[in-house]
Formats: sequence, C-alpha cells, structure tokens
Amino acid sequence: MTTQGLNREQLDKLVAIGTLRVFPKGTLLINEGDRSDQMYVVQSGKLRVFLADSDGKEITVDILGPNDYFGEMALDGGTRSASVMTVEASKLSVIQREDFRRFLSDNPDASYALILRLIQRARHLTRTVGNLALLDVYGRVARLLLDSAREEAGQLVVVDRMSQQEIAKRINCSREMVSRILTDLREGDYIAISGDRIVIRRQLPTRW
Repeated sequence: MTTQGLNREQLDKLVAIGTLRVFPKGTLLINEGDRSDQMYVVQSGKLRVFLADSDGKEITVDILGPNDYFGEMALDGGTRSASVMTVEASKLSVIQREDFRRFLSDNPDASYALILRLIQRARHLTRTVGNLALLDVYGRVARLLLDSAREEAGQLVVVDRMSQQEIAKRINCSREMVSRILTDLREGDYIAISGDRIVIRRQLPTRW
C-alpha cells in the first residue's frame, strides 16, 4: 500500500526527527497487545501487518513498503492493535511519541493529512473484513490479485511479489488451496506465473 496523506515535505521532516535503524528480515517490531511509544517511517524494505490467535494462526492485514508509516496510533497510549514484522531487511526512521506530538504541533497541516490516512486504513480494513466474510476462497484470491495489480507495458502485473504462503495468510486459507486455484487459473490461461511474479492475462472469471 502506497502512502497517501503526508506529502513529501512533511514525510521528510518526520523522518528527520527520528533515528534511522536497520532491522533484519523476520524482526518483530510491534507485538499485538503491547504498549509502545514509537512510530515508524519505512525508508526501504518490506513489512507485514498481521493478527494472530492463541494457536498461532495468522492473517495478514497489510503489506508496507518505502514511504509507508505505521505506529501513529501510539499517540493515545493504548495497546497495539496488530503485530508488524519485517518480510525483508528494512531501514526505518523510529520516532518517539513526544517528538511526533511536537511535529504535529509545528506542522498543523500534517494532522489533517494523518486523519485522511487513518480514514484510508479504516476503509481498507473494512474491505478486508468484508472480503473474508462475504467471498469464497476463489473470490478472495481473485480480489487480492486484482487489488494488487498495476498496468506495466500494457499488462496487469501483481506488483507485490507474493509467495503462495503469503497469499494464504492474506486471505485466511491454506497454502494448498491457493496453489490449486493459481494452478487452475494458469492452466486456463487467465494468469502467467514466473517465480513470485504474476501477470493477469485476461479478465478473471467471476466464479470458479
């Protein structure tokens, strides 16, 4: 998900008040239910926002990349609502809560931009919950592929390179089911797959 809300100048100011740190792949930055007074701006890398139950079953809520920011809900002093882990080595600007408050005080337009971003995330979460509740597994796979695709050289390409396991975690199903659906779509010439790169060759069927 690309950043909407803070503009380039605001984002650069926010990064400047933080501490740049590099985190290896697989680092758990935020644990659901913990208390923390930090927020983060992604400079490079890829991170996964997820929820997990007591049995360790996980569902991916969002994928974050360069120029995304997260953890701003720490402003209220409450517990974290989701966990965040690096999918690959990532460089982040780590900003303390009091510094973030001063930033908003010194940059009032950023407060409005932040509200817009939170609204966008709320809509994204509502859509995700709706997909899980109302669509079957094929429908969730198709919706994820279409939502993640961008046009490149006249082709629809899924820009986030996702393994079958990553897709499964994002739509709350088994990897085997994802593999079966992707195989059927490929054999039907609806998609082409090369490694983790997926190209949508023609309109996906509404049902499978």
